[in-house]
Amino acid sequence: MPKSRIRKKADYTPPPAKQATAIKLTNRSWVAPVMLALFAIGLAWIVVFYVTDGSLPIESLRNWNIVVGFGFIAGGFAVSTQWK
Repeated sequence: MPKSRIRKKADYTPPPAKQATAIKLTNRSWVAPVMLALFAIGLAWIVVFYVTDGSLPIESLRNWNIVVGFGFIAGGFAVSTQWK
């Protein structure tokens, strides 16, 4: 009986490497100080409101001062999404 031919598969050669595209990294050194400042301002706003029984920071806002304080804190969280 005749022997069958051995079919040799071509050796695997990886496709040519794509040249890595330069990723433009921006300087984000401002993110951490702004984030921490917004957290601190929001916390200070709420603490001052409670300590002064609502007469400070803005008396006419009454209990909306709490919303303003939490708004600063939420702004800090929004800025934190830019941190890399």
